[in-house]
Amino acid sequence: MPIRMTFTTRRPLVRFTTWRSLAAVAVAALMAALLTPAAAHGAPRESRPVYSYEKAVREAVWVDTGLDGDSDGRTDRVAVDIVRPREPAQQGRKIPVIMDASPYYSCCGRGNESQLKTYDADGDVVQMPLFYDNYFVPRGYAFVGVDLAGTNRSDGCVDIGGRSDIQSAKAVVDWLNGRAKAYTTRTGTTRAEATWTNGRTGMVGKSWDGTIANGVAATGVEGLKTIVPISAISTWYDYYFTKGAPLYDSGPDALSNAVESADARAKCGAVQQKLVDGAPRTGDRTPLWTERDYIKDAANVKASVFLIHGMQDLNVRMQHVGPWWDALAKNGVERKIWLSQTGHVDPFDFRRADWVDTLHRWFDHELLGYDNGIDDEPMADIERHPDQWVTSDTWPPSGTRTTTLRPDSGAQPGVGTLGLSKGHGTETFTDDPQLGETDWAAQIGASTPGKAGFVTRPLTGDLRLSGSSEVTVTATPTTSTAHLSAVLVDLGPATIRDYAVRGEGITTLTDRTCWGASTSGDSSCFKETAAKTADVDYTIVSRGWADLGNHASDETGGPLTPGKAYRITLDLGATDHVIPAGHRLALIVAGTDKDLIEPPSTKPTLTLDLSRTSAQVPLVGGAKAFARATAGAPFVAPEATTLDGVQAPRTVQRIPGGHR
Repeated sequence: MPIRMTFTTRRPLVRFTTWRSLAAVAVAALMAALLTPAAAHGAPRESRPVYSYEKAVREAVWVDTGLDGDSDGRTDRVAVDIVRPREPAQQGRKIPVIMDASPYYSCCGRGNESQLKTYDADGDVVQMPLFYDNYFVPRGYAFVGVDLAGTNRSDGCVDIGGRSDIQSAKAVVDWLNGRAKAYTTRTGTTRAEATWTNGRTGMVGKSWDGTIANGVAATGVEGLKTIVPISAISTWYDYYFTKGAPLYDSGPDALSNAVESADARAKCGAVQQKLVDGAPRTGDRTPLWTERDYIKDAANVKASVFLIHGMQDLNVRMQHVGPWWDALAKNGVERKIWLSQTGHVDPFDFRRADWVDTLHRWFDHELLGYDNGIDDEPMADIERHPDQWVTSDTWPPSGTRTTTLRPDSGAQPGVGTLGLSKGHGTETFTDDPQLGETDWAAQIGASTPGKAGFVTRPLTGDLRLSGSSEVTVTATPTTSTAHLSAVLVDLGPATIRDYAVRGEGITTLTDRTCWGASTSGDSSCFKETAAKTADVDYTIVSRGWADLGNHASDETGGPLTPGKAYRITLDLGATDHVIPAGHRLALIVAGTDKDLIEPPSTKPTLTLDLSRTSAQVPLVGGAKAFARATAGAPFVAPEATTLDGVQAPRTVQRIPGGHR
């Protein structure tokens, strides 16, 4: 469903006056002082590394999910590896939990250096991937790494964001809050109790891990206080399809095969078959996809949300941001967002120092209740240029209005205009699956058979897009199948992060910096990174796709009648981008976007009715801002020269969050 602009006045967080009873205020203040001795003369604003990481408790428990996904006659237990400071429990104090639930701890690795969990002879974790345990355990947090069902040391089957995936982590939150059972071994009967925690839990993770955080939050489970989803999926249908158009040539069963353990692979054939049967390559929305849609359950979310995403992420695309963010806003969820210029990259690798500091303050506020002011800071941080960030008090910012821009024919075929007035005539193009968005944009000024392009006048003032766009087209195909792409482009020179190369906007260096304490088996030191940039003549701002066969319904598609006109709306990914004065905004409509969607079974020629084709674009200042920015400069058709951009996006990976 297309996102509509929702503007929510930022209100202070108030939960932190309710989770501690009035009778406990003095005790809580004393405990806080013990946690942060440096703050003894006032309310604490920052947790300090006062506990020994070397002496931290490292243990494993197996939490009963209550499900029998692998049908072996016993309920599945998921492995939970824990690293927590020893001293608080010895002093009779309970601590909050930071959790990362992942399918990647043994198959694919976490982070830029693909770290895996390692264990000692007793089966307790030695290396916990990423920096979270190194940094936060000395500051009075427990870190919990959960193996999703069917992966690493857990029972059950991988079901790709379904009930088993979500229950893998939800059951752990329940156990931390005294509502579920856990055991000291995978098959034994000795119970394990979480007596050391107060149950206040924050979930964090990139891609599939962050997706699980979204899904668990959507259950409304008590005790989950905040989530930090990084490059995360909000509805699994939109990971595999977009309005019927397939994004990949395989379905969720292939992804399950990539991450499940050998034990699960031997037991989970029936679950695999359900994934095949429930996700037909027609692109129809089935009950399988409904179960894996967390947006529909956004009203259940009680946790605050700190969302991070790359605006050039071609794995978990920006279509996962807009609808989820809008649904959270509609339901009054406290939110914060970072939007980078990168692809599928963790903020630890594109803004490290600021990320660690901000995440630290976020968890201190959300899990320890510290009044550190983070709730009064701007809602959004946006990377405007490589390593150059701006803030926005709300996102999208106040004054953003959906503005209807209309394409019109120009002096030559395929090179038209874009403005506020209604268009006339038609444009025709033929689907060429060997071409994609970079080919179309590079030839925006040329009459080429594979696309229809429309450009504004050169801007006399800056124009900011903020939010999600829609492009509604009326198209007549020559064949019974047709796929469509719509792309918004900033035409003009710029230096951007090169999201199309392997690092997706970063270069990994050899020097290391350290973030927390280390042991001989778990170092807190990670390779530094730097922005990988490219000088370009144009920048892809936003994109969207659809199967024209889904013109009548988002749920199901069907064959087309050649020669008949169909109307469909393409949902473009959210963005926040400023088109500077002197540049132009372009709209491109074409067929298959090479390596970003799969081609149809035919190669249709499509004719656009420009009088019934338009783009709905969120502009700060709305139509008046567009009119001002395009006034005073006559329209001149762009030169028919080849423009430089990033290289064509490589075939994107089919694994969210695995190796880049």
